[in-house]
Amino acid sequence: MEVLAIIPVRGGSKGIPGKNIKPLAGRPLVAYTIDAAHNSKYVTRTIVSTENKTIKDTALSLGAEVLDRPIELAQDETKTAPVLLHVLDELEKQNYHPDVVVLLQATCPLRDSKELDEAFELFLKNEKNGCDSVFAGKRLGVTHSKWRQDPDTGEYECLFDYRHRPRRQDVDRHYPLLCETGATYIIKTDVLKEVKDFIGKKPLVYFDGLCVDIDTEQDFETAAQIIEQRRREKN
Repeated sequence: MEVLAIIPVRGGSKGIPGKNIKPLAGRPLVAYTIDAAHNSKYVTRTIVSTENKTIKDTALSLGAEVLDRPIELAQDETKTAPVLLHVLDELEKQNYHPDVVVLLQATCPLRDSKELDEAFELFLKNEKNGCDSVFAGKRLGVTHSKWRQDPDTGEYECLFDYRHRPRRQDVDRHYPLLCETGATYIIKTDVLKEVKDFIGKKPLVYFDGLCVDIDTEQDFETAAQIIEQRRREKN
């Protein structure tokens, strides 16, 4: 089975300039995701997709294979699926046709090869039962207290009718909610091409460990503390 890991890394981060190669516990942020792919038992090829020369040079120095991304696929509004499809199109020109695509986001440095392999084993175990994809997720907890804010009006909306709140026990049993962590997505290549997305029609969720999706300076500090702690425990 050919398993292609794709790491999309663009250079135009607005919140934290140069985020994807910013040092985290002494290494570029993207290094942790490249390591996870290289150390996986199942990934057979790893591609970093970027439009940025500095990122390209950094990825190459870390032993990754890099595919140049067109600038039109590196805009703020660019979605991830077209980037994956571009990589597949370019590799098909080389007569390379992976069976499975693994999307790994560089902003999730705590996801290691062990968690990646566990997610892939969940996929393999359930493939014969129709599973076409797996994504890393986490439970949101007691959902009847969850609200969301409309980004346009600023108004708040409860996910449940707060005047008729269900009991916590009923919410947990009948309305369990979860969210994607962003760390790992595994999908059959033909399904990705069909749905043009990295989650298929019959996904399963791998509940990963401690995940920090780097978006702020505080996220950097939190992730660095965890990485340093892991290093101390390992030594």
